[in-house]
Amino acid sequence: MRRILILGGTTEARRLAERLVERADVAVTVSLAGRTTMPAAHAVPVRIGGFGGAEGLGEYLMAERVDALIDATHPYAAIISANAADAAAATRVPLLALRRPPWVPRSGDRWIEVADAAAAVQALGEASRRVFLALGKREVRTFAQAPQHHYLVRSVEPVDPPLAVPHASYVTGRGPFTEADDRALLAAHAIDLVIARNSGGTATYGKIAAARALGLPVILLRRPAMPEVATVETVEEALMWLDHALALRGV
Repeated sequence: MRRILILGGTTEARRLAERLVERADVAVTVSLAGRTTMPAAHAVPVRIGGFGGAEGLGEYLMAERVDALIDATHPYAAIISANAADAAAATRVPLLALRRPPWVPRSGDRWIEVADAAAAVQALGEASRRVFLALGKREVRTFAQAPQHHYLVRSVEPVDPPLAVPHASYVTGRGPFTEADDRALLAAHAIDLVIARNSGGTATYGKIAAARALGLPVILLRRPAMPEVATVETVEEALMWLDHALALRGV
């Protein structure tokens, strides 16, 4: 039996684990960073918490005799992906990145692409806006630098402590979010601008489609640079890669 470690936290990671759980030739573990207290359920054993950088991950790969490493983390988890690449190179464990493709603009989209949350704050300008923030907790904190705006913040878990601005509302939820639901949410709060990451996939695309339907501008944070490793976009492609990688290791 060969050991597979999936660096997870995404829908793709869960789906890949579901496809592998019934195979008798592999033992799969999903590793989560532990940034949410109630992660989604998985079909395989889950490990929660960091490894201690690339060196710690490399030690884990060797100690657990991992035969293949699949990086199926969020497209913005650049540090985790970099550590995975370094650890795989040091231990010679085959590595695959399962990365969903980014969204691309369609007719009617009004996108402003920026490098990061700080650049998004600058792009907001000085005049007060009603802003929908669909970002990670760390990125949301950056908007305390622009307290003149009214913010609606959506996150998987409550933002604690709250954003240090006079006007902020909060909603919690885990996707998928539909276009209809997000359009109703934006309209109910009189939102005039959306700020989000270009996460790709369908689960959180509702806000992008809703903004298009309502004619709202969207400030999108660009994806960070990722290490150059073997990469696929679908679970099916990941399964094919895995079979090939295990075959090369003597399965």
